[in-house]
Amino acid sequence: MRVFVDCDPGIDDAVALAYLAARPEVEIVGIGAVFGNNAVDVTAQNALRLLDLYGRPDVPVAVGAARPLVQEPKLAGHVHGDNGLGDVELPEPTRTPVPETAAELLVRLVRENPGEIDVLAVGPLTNLALALGLEPRLPELVRRLVVMGGAVEAPGNVSSHAEANISNDPEAAEAVFAAGFETDLIALDITMRTVAPGSWLDRLKEVPGARAQNTSAFLDFYAEFYRGVFGVRQCAMHDPLAAAVLVDPHLVTSAFDAPIRVELTGGLTRGMTVADRRPRPRKDERRPVRVVTGVREDEFLDRMLDSLR
Repeated sequence: MRVFVDCDPGIDDAVALAYLAARPEVEIVGIGAVFGNNAVDVTAQNALRLLDLYGRPDVPVAVGAARPLVQEPKLAGHVHGDNGLGDVELPEPTRTPVPETAAELLVRLVRENPGEIDVLAVGPLTNLALALGLEPRLPELVRRLVVMGGAVEAPGNVSSHAEANISNDPEAAEAVFAAGFETDLIALDITMRTVAPGSWLDRLKEVPGARAQNTSAFLDFYAEFYRGVFGVRQCAMHDPLAAAVLVDPHLVTSAFDAPIRVELTGGLTRGMTVADRRPRPRKDERRPVRVVTGVREDEFLDRMLDSLR
């Protein structure tokens, strides 16, 4: 499996990269950094540091969009720490980003390898929207797209209806969902129900090595933020779950297909992901998205722990 990761590391992005990097059958062909959990220069440096930590120091990292297509960026230091990694200091990276932008790197790779590369998008979708501008055939060239984002029937996490990645660039998200990729959507509907409980975090603390110990420190910070959400020590596993669905699709136990649109103009609902689930037959020019609603949570958490050993 060959995977391009578009991300904004980010604690849960870090854990997603750990999941992918531990799998010998997965080739990470490139990483595109985007603004989101922090500014793009920080997320790009974090991607380089994490690839060193998780044993993939040769993966190219490209700097992508520094801001959304239309609005001002909204960063998330209160969730991920001032440095994006729970204020855990990793060694300086051993290299620098490649000269291409994230959109240019993705387009070049899929043109050179049509139908062979999957894309895992776990940040705002700005880089993908820019790549579509460079290469309108992108949905034909990408094998499969897995997006962590949106809140279809669950509440939002940055507003009553909107999830952070989609809310950070609604116009870009709308362009991506309209483009016709074969897409799996891992939304808050499933990620807020797939959590690492305190007992799992304690097991991770006992795993030796820099990979596990640093990740444990990231997640300690993350779990403290989520204590205010859940009332107990645990954390949602947003991006790692998206990585797991990509690599281990058998983990999915239920899903539904529906075209997805992103609300752009609503005063209270801007950034909302809207699925048309009416039971009557409908004609829609937009390719349906598979929205994941159930996973094998215990197996996912076991695999996640194994990836950090």
